[in-house]
Amino acid sequence: MYSLDGAAVRRWATTCCDALAAHRDEIDALNVFPVPDQDTGSNLLATMQAGLDAVLRSHPDDREILPGSTVAMLARGALMGARGNSGVILSQVLRGLAEPLVAAHALAWDGAALRAGLCRADELAYAAVSEPVPGTVLSVLHAAAQAAAAVGSDELGKVASVATAAAAGALADTPRQLAALAAAGVVDAGGRGLTLLLDALLAVVSERSAGRVATPTYSRRSPMQALPEAAPALGCGATANQYEVMYLLDGADDIRVDWLRAELATLGDCVAVVGTNPAWDGSDALWNVHVHCAEPSAAIAAGTQAGRPHRISVVRFADQVPNWAAHQDGHRAGHAVLVLVTGTGMAQLWRREGAVTAPATSSPADLVTILAATGARHITVLAEPGATSAAETAAAQACHAGQDVVVVVAASAVHMLAAVAVHDGARHPAQDRVAMIDAAAALRCGELTVAPREPDGFLGILGERVVLIDRDALAATRELVARLLAAGGELVTVLLGQDAPDGFAQMLTEQLHAAFPKAETMVYAGDVPGRVLLVGVE
Repeated sequence: MYSLDGAAVRRWATTCCDALAAHRDEIDALNVFPVPDQDTGSNLLATMQAGLDAVLRSHPDDREILPGSTVAMLARGALMGARGNSGVILSQVLRGLAEPLVAAHALAWDGAALRAGLCRADELAYAAVSEPVPGTVLSVLHAAAQAAAAVGSDELGKVASVATAAAAGALADTPRQLAALAAAGVVDAGGRGLTLLLDALLAVVSERSAGRVATPTYSRRSPMQALPEAAPALGCGATANQYEVMYLLDGADDIRVDWLRAELATLGDCVAVVGTNPAWDGSDALWNVHVHCAEPSAAIAAGTQAGRPHRISVVRFADQVPNWAAHQDGHRAGHAVLVLVTGTGMAQLWRREGAVTAPATSSPADLVTILAATGARHITVLAEPGATSAAETAAAQACHAGQDVVVVVAASAVHMLAAVAVHDGARHPAQDRVAMIDAAAALRCGELTVAPREPDGFLGILGERVVLIDRDALAATRELVARLLAAGGELVTVLLGQDAPDGFAQMLTEQLHAAFPKAETMVYAGDVPGRVLLVGVE
């Protein structure tokens, strides 16, 4: 074939999945860097399959589909379903291959587009990794891109053949570049996966069947000799960072994502924050976040400050690798929750839910004393945005004294309540924090306030927007809840504020039960300052 249309691209994606499935165990066994968790083959297959599934859902009929549209959908699906560091990098390889095709509205995928795509993939993959290491998939991809760039022909088969051969040669060199590979007698697992994808492309271009992808099988050999300048197996994958955290992030922008990338680098290693290209289909920007760290909840909390994390995944390496260093903190001490509150009614509510409370106006010194008095080894501090400075100062001092303290910024008191509601001190602290942060992030929230220029009127607010004005507080609340439930939900939580009318709790409870019988409704006297009420839907 001189070029590939959309249908042929889909055959390539299918061939990739078949090849990765056939070699999954082989690639898993090669996986020793950055963490020897033996899952690279499984992660690459799951990521590529997620991309193919996205293509099949969006284009069930492969007729009259541009190749760029197909590869772009493949890349977006792979990013949304990426597993592990290798999956994140694969999603960027696919994005790089797609961008030149989409930009040119190409009717076919030819050698020139493949050359440009490999070079763009090389750029994106390197940019995705916080600390690029020689001897990894990045070296294999770079060799393929450079070789493709040097081809003088635009014939697809020629470019694909040269790139595939260069990748195979670079893969064989990886143990000489990375000491961890040489010591184990293996080539790089991620690089091996990339050679399979290029082999699959060459098979489709050559019109060979999927079952005839000619590729050798790699296995562990005797330890090899690394070059003197070979990178040691340090940094990424350090034993102090015992968790892999991944999540999707939306509601962010480039500035906040840059901040998140830098923040995660202070918390761990193997940081990768990669995104989609909204220009392709006008969809909202979406990022995939990956980090190896010691404290998963801190990595997730950073995500909540940059946007909305979801599809959160936390994997403990010790559960996958028997020889991984034992977790030092374990369950020896409990996990306490400290809520920084405004209003006496709120304090009583949190204490009933099992949390420790302190005034939101507390000084750092007072908070350090309160943290120590809990007697807990692990503490999560829930604070609204205005109270975070003192909390973070106190947390730093408490951590220096030996406690594990993480500050989680909650948008409102109702978000705090959602987090505290799922707190379980019997769980591992990291898992408990993940559950709390996830619960708060999943909440949709609104509020009712007294209209500033109409003392007898009420404003219903969703997010930053006033959505209704009504003189009847009950009617306004019903409408607010109806709007929140329109997007789905089964639990309605209302925190009454200082401006709620007398006897409002009982009347509101009855009306909400009558209006929304399928939803579970809880109304609390929260004494929230400056509000008639806050309402959250889960």
